[in-house]
Amino acid sequence: MKNTTRRLLAAALLAAAAHAQADDTFRPGALWPDDKGVHINAHGGGLLEHDGVYYWFGEHKVAGEAGNVAQVGVHVYSSRNLTDWHDDGIALAVTDDPASDIVRGAIIERPKVIRNPRTGKFVMWFHLELKGHRYDAARAGVAVADKVTGPYVYQGSFRPDAGAWPVDVTPADKDPATSTLARDHAGGQMARDMTLFVDDDGTAYDIYASEENHTMHVSRLTPDYLRSAGQYARMMPNGDDEAPAIFKHGGKYYLVTSGLTGWAPNAAKSYVADHILGPWKALGNPVRGTPEQQKITFGGQSTYALTLERNGCTRHILMFDVWRKMDAIDGRYVWLPVEWEGDKPVVRWRDRWTLADLDKLPCDGPKG
Repeated sequence: MKNTTRRLLAAALLAAAAHAQADDTFRPGALWPDDKGVHINAHGGGLLEHDGVYYWFGEHKVAGEAGNVAQVGVHVYSSRNLTDWHDDGIALAVTDDPASDIVRGAIIERPKVIRNPRTGKFVMWFHLELKGHRYDAARAGVAVADKVTGPYVYQGSFRPDAGAWPVDVTPADKDPATSTLARDHAGGQMARDMTLFVDDDGTAYDIYASEENHTMHVSRLTPDYLRSAGQYARMMPNGDDEAPAIFKHGGKYYLVTSGLTGWAPNAAKSYVADHILGPWKALGNPVRGTPEQQKITFGGQSTYALTLERNGCTRHILMFDVWRKMDAIDGRYVWLPVEWEGDKPVVRWRDRWTLADLDKLPCDGPKG
C-alpha cells in the first residue's frame, strides 16, 4: 500500500509540473516542465520557427559539474505557443568514437539552427571544444538535417574566415607581433560564444566571440550556410564581449552581450548598428531594475533574441540562461519581453507574464 501511495503521489506531482505552464504564462527562473513533466534541458539555446511551430535547440546537460561537457548532445523541443513544449529528443548526438570531434566529453555549446531556403536543409552551428583541450580549440562545428528535429549529421569543425582580413582591418591589425587577429589569420579566427542571424535578404551571419574572447566578430556565411564566406567585421575591438543575442528592428541591428566573468553573471551590454557589419554604437546596459539586478542581469547571461510579428508590431523576447556550474542540469531560463526607451531596447524583471502582456507594451522606438 505504501508503494502504491508513493507512486500515486509521484504521478500527481509530475502531472502538476506538466501543467504548471499550461496557462500560457512565462515564469522567468522557475522550473520549466516539458510535456513529460521534466525540466526543459536546452541550455544556451536558440529558437527556429518553421511551418507555424517553434523549435528550441539547446545543450543537453546532466547532473553535477560533469554536465558542463557534452555527455548526450543537443536537445530539441517543439511548441506552438512558446510556453508548452514537447520533447522531440536529441537532435545531434555525441559519439563514442574517439576520432570524432563530437566524442562524448567534448564541449558543445550554444547550438543554433537556421533553414537554408536554397537547399532545404536545416543547418546547425555550435561552439566546439575538443575533448581534453579545455577551451583552446575555439572552433565552429556544423551539422545538417533534412528534418527540423533531426537527426543532424555532423559535417566537421573549423576556425572561421581563414586567410581573410576583416572589412575594417587596420595596419596594426596585421602585425603578428602584437595582434591576435594576425596570429590567427592563416588558420582561422577563434570562435567561442556564438549565435546565427538570417537577414531579410536571406544572407546568414555567424556572430562569435573571438581574439581570446576580447573582440566579437560578425561573419557572413556562404550561400549554403555551411562555411564562413571570408567577409567579416570586428564589433567593438577589445570590448570584452561574449554571449551574443541579435535582432533587427526598424531597419537597425541590435546586439546584446555579456562581459567576461566565466560562469558568474555580470552586467549586460547592448549595441546598435545601421549595417550588420557595423560600425556599432554602444547603448549601455539594457537591464532596468535594482542596482543588483543591473549588476548581474537577473543572474543570467544572454543567449538568443526571438523576433515575433504580432498585431502589426515587431516584438522581441530576450532569452537568458542562469547557469548552475556545480549542477548543470538545474540551469534555469529567463525570458523577458523587450521594451523601448527611445531607441534603446530594455528589459525589466517580471515574475510572470504572457504574450498578451507583450502585446500591451507600446511599440516604441524605431518602428519595425
